[in-house]
Amino acid sequence: MKTSSFEKRVKRRIIGREHNFFAVCSPGLKKVCQNEMLALGFPEDNLKVIQGGIEFKARLDTCMTLNLNLRSPLKILLRLSQFKADSFKKLEKKLDDIDWILYLPHNCSLKFNVTAKKSRLYHSDAIAQRCEKIILNQLGSDNAFTSPAKNKSNQTIYIRADHDAFTISLDSTGDLLFKRGIKKNVSKAPLRENLAFAMLFWTQFSKEDILIDPMCGSGTFCLEAAMMKTRVPPGFFRSFAFESWPGFRPKTFAYLKKQVKEKIITFSEKQIFASDIDDMSLASLKQNISSHDFCRIIDASKKDFFSILPSRISPKKKGVVVVNPPYGKRLGQTSDTRSFYREIGKKLSADFKGWRVGIILPSRESKSYLGLKLELKPIFHGGLDIFAGIGLI
Repeated sequence: MKTSSFEKRVKRRIIGREHNFFAVCSPGLKKVCQNEMLALGFPEDNLKVIQGGIEFKARLDTCMTLNLNLRSPLKILLRLSQFKADSFKKLEKKLDDIDWILYLPHNCSLKFNVTAKKSRLYHSDAIAQRCEKIILNQLGSDNAFTSPAKNKSNQTIYIRADHDAFTISLDSTGDLLFKRGIKKNVSKAPLRENLAFAMLFWTQFSKEDILIDPMCGSGTFCLEAAMMKTRVPPGFFRSFAFESWPGFRPKTFAYLKKQVKEKIITFSEKQIFASDIDDMSLASLKQNISSHDFCRIIDASKKDFFSILPSRISPKKKGVVVVNPPYGKRLGQTSDTRSFYREIGKKLSADFKGWRVGIILPSRESKSYLGLKLELKPIFHGGLDIFAGIGLI
């Protein structure tokens, strides 16, 4: 049970102070994340782009806002401590100096993500075991906070050791941010939502645009576009690890969600046109969109890409077409890849003149098969280094 003095410590040291945070980004998406944060009002001099993501200072309520609204990063980590340690004795002392009871609920399940590079303490399991022992010892104290949640919350501690320099962080997010809480059914090797957003961002997709997604699979592009057009925050339908923290204030978070809910807009006509030739993919998409009102702007139908005429879909205005063709094992021989991408390029050139395009490419060479003027953006998906081709047809 929280004591009055404990509440005051949490309010003074956790809620009332700025903390160091780190937004973890996929390769190629740091600038996208930076632009998102600037659009939310962050001063540029508070954003430090480094390897793996963006460092910044903020209060806890801002951390909640970012988890709720950012589409491109993977996680937001709260930096707890940075120190040097070349022995386990020094490590244990520094870890015990952290006031864990101010950050973690008593009834939580701990996980550890440890990496050590050129450090004298290199055994990740031994580092994790010592950290866990210290945390559990502190959380066993009488004034440790007990989360009101019925189930144990999962809390992940990130420990990075580089040349004996340690960085200790707490994951504020939980499940990776690209998990929007909408897609219950997915096709094989689905595109991650943060990559779909990045491609839509690069094509300058906006609420005024029509979107055509002719190889939609289970619908990552069209679902992300629907959220963007209707201004539904990416974290609106999910929960976060910070919701079990002692410093979490449910009324504050409820107010933040109320604010963004008031900005959600509706459309009277279909705005996003998704299609595929695979029945299972379409069934997954229809199941995914059936439970959410904002998805009413999506039209899902069985069509072959090469039969689509955008002039019939949107005769008055042009917009964005996004294409995620099969590649690698899904397509087969190299000659098949070349001919298939040539046909895609011909179709886009013939029928999508004036449209902006985003297309996923398995290699730089694939761009030459299309015959289109595209800017290539390197991205990482499914263990592969691939490219997003962005341009105006």
